[in-house]
Amino acid sequence: MQTVVERDLEMRLVLSTERSVPVPARLIYRSDDPYAVHITFHIGSASPVHWTFARELFVEGVFRPCGHGDVRVWPTRVDGRNVVCTALSSPDGDALLEAPSSAVSAWLERTLRVVPPGGEAEALGLDEKLHALLNTVPDGSGPEETDASGAAPLSGPTLPGRAEAGGRGAWPGDEDGEHAS
Repeated sequence: MQTVVERDLEMRLVLSTERSVPVPARLIYRSDDPYAVHITFHIGSASPVHWTFARELFVEGVFRPCGHGDVRVWPTRVDGRNVVCTALSSPDGDALLEAPSSAVSAWLERTLRVVPPGGEAEALGLDEKLHALLNTVPDGSGPEETDASGAAPLSGPTLPGRAEAGGRGAWPGDEDGEHAS
């Protein structure tokens, strides 16, 4: 079952050190996309602007500066208020947005209760999907036979053993004392 955690809030688009304008935004987290957060900005245009980036980046950015490239997040104080700044960069331009720290933190805490940190792979069911993928016969007809341990037998080419490789290791230099560093 998918869980969605949403929060509408007003962010501030910083235009200069003296001027900012309100931007209605919606923070969205979906348990079926557990690594990501989605932000939709309603900027008065025909269609809203959507950004998606790592939840981990947003969580860390509440406490310390993080990110590089297109998305950077950091905490700061502006006019006596604690805010989370988010700098976004795209080919269409750059934007610096401020959001109240308390609102962002409360929303993030709700997302972390839905899918705890480190639980993203489980939420996606990756183990089950990988098991199903690895236990399917290439023609797609169904599960492959497995041995007593539950492992599917290996098929296809294998690397030659030491004897077949002329007594040398599988890689040149194995016997010459050369080592990768």
